[in-house]
Amino acid sequence: MLRPEDYPLPVEFERAYQAAEKIVFEADPGQLNSPKMQQLIAHKAFYHDGTTLEDILQPQTYRLLQEHCQRRNLQLSAFIRLKPAMASLTLLAIELQRHGIVQGGVDLHFYQKSVTDGREREALETMEQQMEFMMGMAQGREDRFMQHSLGELNRLDEIFHGLIVAWRGGDEKAIARLVTDDFKGQFPEIYGRLFSERNAAWLPVIKGFIETPETELILVGVGHLVGEEGLVEALRRDGYQVQKLQL
Repeated sequence: MLRPEDYPLPVEFERAYQAAEKIVFEADPGQLNSPKMQQLIAHKAFYHDGTTLEDILQPQTYRLLQEHCQRRNLQLSAFIRLKPAMASLTLLAIELQRHGIVQGGVDLHFYQKSVTDGREREALETMEQQMEFMMGMAQGREDRFMQHSLGELNRLDEIFHGLIVAWRGGDEKAIARLVTDDFKGQFPEIYGRLFSERNAAWLPVIKGFIETPETELILVGVGHLVGEEGLVEALRRDGYQVQKLQL
């Protein structure tokens, strides 16, 4: 997600798009609102056996959630049957809107553009796989995950501003600090599932694209690009020369 003032995107994005014959996404953004995906989300996001967040969270954490909803004039009853991962993502979406972060991100921007332009598209994983990763990331650590998420929501403006500055400037160390380092330290299992394992699965596919005669633009979240386990360093370790596009 971005703010309206974050557009137009840095010129390097448009240059890369114009040079590409195929656009590759993490997953196909066009499938997100399909009936199949909405059914999957409804099935995975909610408790269907009468369980509520009050049953899952420790009393102190549940109080923090209550207080957050009260400060934001939100009805806790709207979230009570959501699993912690989906509840956190929903609260994040609401908080982003409060801060004016309502514009689609880079992937959605170029998805819509590629549809209009009739550009060929491909994906590194299915939308079902991506939803499985997202919905299951708090499993077994629900309380800690919710506490961490609520703390991040209280610092969202600071975090998001710093991330946008780092992203526009291509500051890889700052991006890693803001996106992956804290997560890796506090939730190494989630970091492994969301970043390390997926990067490893994508790497041979990306190498395959490098070997084709066509030029592909591969769009993934910045957290997948930075750090020792990021895609850029993985490619370098395998002997590829990786250069930052700067115009």
